[in-house]
Amino acid sequence: MSEHYFSQKPHSKSSPKKWSYQLRDRDYTFESDYGVFSKDEVDFGTRLLVEQFRLPEIEGDLLDLGCGYGPIGVTLADCFPDRNVVMADINERAVSLAKQNAKHNDATNVEIVQSNRFSAISERSFAAILTNPPIRAGKKTVHQMFEESKDALLQGGELWVVIQKKQGAPSAMEKLNDLFGGVETVARSKGYYILRSANV
Repeated sequence: MSEHYFSQKPHSKSSPKKWSYQLRDRDYTFESDYGVFSKDEVDFGTRLLVEQFRLPEIEGDLLDLGCGYGPIGVTLADCFPDRNVVMADINERAVSLAKQNAKHNDATNVEIVQSNRFSAISERSFAAILTNPPIRAGKKTVHQMFEESKDALLQGGELWVVIQKKQGAPSAMEKLNDLFGGVETVARSKGYYILRSANV
């Protein structure tokens, strides 16, 4: 089986790359590597999700589910210093990079954990969960992430998802509507959808 960015232990040779990037009108430095999602730059879907996200009205922690090298969680921690941001990924190289990127950008209100979906954070509840799901892991895995996210949301909490139309946005919308009783298309751009569902 070929290695994917959702592998627990990437075996591809490490060759880190660092670059600067602007998100939400703020400057960041990120480092990525082979064996994680988007080695060379912040991918368009992640950028769109970060730019569109708005805090829910309720208090509580935020979760970057499948955080990769950490651009979503690091930006959230910087923009919302009064919130604790949990960043979780199955990929140990991604977790290591996320920790480095939190340090690069002085993000101190973060917890970064290695977790297969919610395996290491099963007792936690969140005000908002953001995810750029691992499409290559398959529809079943992605939809399980949605199901587990609903169970992990506080009352009034929100799940934010970025997904391409050609990679399953219609079925994702159907699944979220079934789970939550509603789904909002917050934004659409270049074939990417930003979807939001509230745990009412």
